[in-house]
Amino acid sequence: MSSLNIFGIAGSGMNAENLRLNLVSSNVANANAVSSSEGDVYKSRQPVFAAQLKSVLDKRQPGSEVRVLGVIESDAPPIMQYEPNHPMADANGFIYKPNVNTIEEMANMMSASRSYQNNVEVLDTAKQLILQTLKLGS
Repeated sequence: MSSLNIFGIAGSGMNAENLRLNLVSSNVANANAVSSSEGDVYKSRQPVFAAQLKSVLDKRQPGSEVRVLGVIESDAPPIMQYEPNHPMADANGFIYKPNVNTIEEMANMMSASRSYQNNVEVLDTAKQLILQTLKLGS
């Protein structure tokens, strides 16, 4: 495997973690949103990733990468809260809050941030190794 493939692999990991961080921030930003109907309430969103291994026999492009398969919305029910005096309450006096668990989102944020940082360190190490290899020739 060419050492230059490392940059593509780490870059795809960084792109995936960037999407994950964006979704976490969206979930946290909407965690306290209120809706008057169950269908209009914000739903927690999570990314779906897959590692795509390229053919080992293909000498031109060996390696792997992280692919983003999509973003899914949680199917957990929203939180119903009885507040008949709230301006957004429905006819029965309920308001609906998103199914976002902020503690889980903070854990996701820390995990994504560390994974992103690890990919940056892989890129930096690969760069340093290539520079050291070039210095051997001089």
